[in-house]
Amino acid sequence: MKARMKNPATVIPDVLQPIYALIGAVKKGGVPARTLELVHLRASQINGCGFCVDIGAREMKKTGETDERLFAVAAWREAPYFTDAERAALALAEAATRLSDRADPVPDDVWEEAARHYDEPALAALTLHIALTNFFNRVNVTTKQVAGSVKLEARADSR
Repeated sequence: MKARMKNPATVIPDVLQPIYALIGAVKKGGVPARTLELVHLRASQINGCGFCVDIGAREMKKTGETDERLFAVAAWREAPYFTDAERAALALAEAATRLSDRADPVPDDVWEEAARHYDEPALAALTLHIALTNFFNRVNVTTKQVAGSVKLEARADSR
């Protein structure tokens, strides 16, 4: 596989710094980093973003995530490895990623379960993180960014 072009965020110089700032602000929103990474991985799986699935899973592994949890993210409902708060975040991520799949894309029960586990700033961070992940997925899938093309050590948080 070959990318259609360089990552668009690197082609337009003024884009990267605001993206990094937004990512940094979201990470300060009160959601555990581990949960944000799970959400990123699940949304990226749904969107078929091989680049983000690859880098997300490798980064999670590097920070100590277990194989059991990594292997089970796509089937989190049937796996015993996730906390109730993580399950609520994953459900919200799936709903917010699959907006066109149902008439009420993010049902009240999904939102209310997330709100049971996260306060308003954390919900804001979680919602923004899901949106950012979908943004990155769409950019990377459209331009066919190649999985494994970025080394984690060299990465400055390009997703």
